[in-house]
Amino acid sequence: MVVLAERGPLFDDLRGSDVEVEVRPLSVLRRSLASVAGFASISAAAARDSVALSRLIRERNVALVHSNTSVVLGGAVAAAATRRPHVWHVREIYSRFTRQWPAYRRALRSAAALPCVSAATAAQFGGPSDRVRVIYDGLALDPRRADPLVARQALGLHPRIPTITVLGRISDWKGQDVLIRALAEKPLRDRGAVGVIAGDVWPGAEEHRERVLELAETLRVDGRLRLIGFRDDVDNVYGAADLVAVPSTAPDPLPGAAVEAAAAGCTVIASNHGGLPEIIRDGETGRLVPPSNPRPLAQVAAELLDDRAARERLGAAAAADVRVRFAPDRLLTAIQSLYDEVLTG
Repeated sequence: MVVLAERGPLFDDLRGSDVEVEVRPLSVLRRSLASVAGFASISAAAARDSVALSRLIRERNVALVHSNTSVVLGGAVAAAATRRPHVWHVREIYSRFTRQWPAYRRALRSAAALPCVSAATAAQFGGPSDRVRVIYDGLALDPRRADPLVARQALGLHPRIPTITVLGRISDWKGQDVLIRALAEKPLRDRGAVGVIAGDVWPGAEEHRERVLELAETLRVDGRLRLIGFRDDVDNVYGAADLVAVPSTAPDPLPGAAVEAAAAGCTVIASNHGGLPEIIRDGETGRLVPPSNPRPLAQVAAELLDDRAARERLGAAAAADVRVRFAPDRLLTAIQSLYDEVLTG
């Protein structure tokens, strides 16, 4: 069975596959809680979670507890209280955690196994070991690129202007500001390149969007920036993009935006840190640039905008590579094998 913190699209998907699903309020770790006070607050909430989860584990005679690091501590406490093995899936790089990280790392190490979504994530624990495994996420969908002319018409974009797109939540570390600064650099300014931001902010974090707009106005690139919000027609977003940038300023564990854009055959330019070098191979399946630096992003983007053959070569190589390494069957096989080892061990 699966316990979710809220009812959303995943709930319907699971129920449609005849999976038993429970929705319960759970303490969820947000980056905004990356402080001593925030960690104390989330720990207290997790203690409350564990009471209900322990009852559920006993009632359903659960053999193994598998939880994600975004839902904090409650699963670990409940697993310990009911003496069930705990698999704790690590999906974060805790570079922003300072004083509280050692305590949280000790809690994580209490698990029977720590599957990590990337080698960069596993490095927080000294790298892979008997307990720490690197298990890449599998593609949750089959991303495709729509016809460029059709896609640009759907998004209201000029059919021929060079376009660089960033997909994902607008935040202070996903790098939308780096794209805007790159648009102001001479290589992209001379080419009249347009930046497209596909995504929006968390409710209550509207100040991130305002800062993006203010920066674009200050740098006088607001006329070459399009904020299109979240789109269900992601095939049009991919199809309309000459390039997809993933300019994360903080190490990203394994950004789905990069995996999915590469699988769709887009030409991806990504920051050279976190899990991104495990998705994109520089010069082979995309390009890697130094993080938080708009100048090399602008230069590499300009070179690729001038070389359609290179874009097509990199995009095709990325699709062929990523669709194999991040195939859903690989993820399922690895997780089942881990469960077997933990339960027999």
